[in-house]
Amino acid sequence: MRRLLVAILALVGLGGPVAAQTMGYADAIQLIARSCEADIERHCATATLANFEIGRCLEQHQAAISPTCAADFVRAREAVAARAAAQASIRQVCSRDIQRLCPTNLVKAGHGHILRCMLKAEPSVGAACNAAITAAGYR
Repeated sequence: MRRLLVAILALVGLGGPVAAQTMGYADAIQLIARSCEADIERHCATATLANFEIGRCLEQHQAAISPTCAADFVRAREAVAARAAAQASIRQVCSRDIQRLCPTNLVKAGHGHILRCMLKAEPSVGAACNAAITAAGYR
């Protein structure tokens, strides 16, 4: 199971196109654990737990791993990357809503105060901002 955790952590280092849906690490670990455990043991038993070796190993053995593992590995990698991108874009996507509903003269910046304010103001927050907050995994 420890190998599976490291394989998931390798997802961030592998990059790739961003998917529409996002996924957190815990969900990605569960997906890869279900789909790739046998393939990791079979093809990546000598890979170390460091330096994203298991993730690279799965990519190198793409032709030999099960179709389910290959598809779920790509899906998890893309969904984790999409979540990271969504988290990075929140301030830009939500800038108007933040200025309107949670201005820094009323809400102290830092420590998640603005995010908490945006979550409380959900009914008044624009659709794009609400979608970004959800995609970022904050709701």
